[in-house]
Amino acid sequence: MNKKLFTLVAIIFGIALFRVLPHPPNVSPVAAMALFGGAYFADKRMAFILPFVALIISDLIIGFHDTMFFVYAGFALTVGIGIWMQKKITVNRVATSAVGATLLFFIITNFGAWMMSAAAYPMTSAGLMQAYVAGIPFLQNSLLGNLAFTAVMFGGFALLQRQFFSEEHA
Repeated sequence: MNKKLFTLVAIIFGIALFRVLPHPPNVSPVAAMALFGGAYFADKRMAFILPFVALIISDLIIGFHDTMFFVYAGFALTVGIGIWMQKKITVNRVATSAVGATLLFFIITNFGAWMMSAAAYPMTSAGLMQAYVAGIPFLQNSLLGNLAFTAVMFGGFALLQRQFFSEEHA
């Protein structure tokens, strides 16, 4: 395995460890891992496989729940956003993608909470709105976590690239 690939894999699995450590609700590296994997793995299969493996391993530790399908769907779409970024990774695109991925994940997972929690939310448009309103505090935490972990992953890798993977060091 070359140094750059090893570094990408190490970053994803290293950041995944933060998911199993105590943290505020929804302040986790999930979206950042998905964006990062999508943006930096040239092989699109690897862009999905490595972050998903890290997610599944951490889910084995913290537990599964009835909305996992929606969580994984949101995660897959976030990898897709990262793949879109491959052509041109800039600070603005990374920040915009982190915010967009957060909102997309919020929409998908709260829809899933509404679908899977008939006892908590009526199966009406009002019930769906209740699910979204109930998720707002988690949205704030998700946005904070996604922006922070995205900055760490993309910024840290940019520094590593400049230091170790530049043309002069090849």
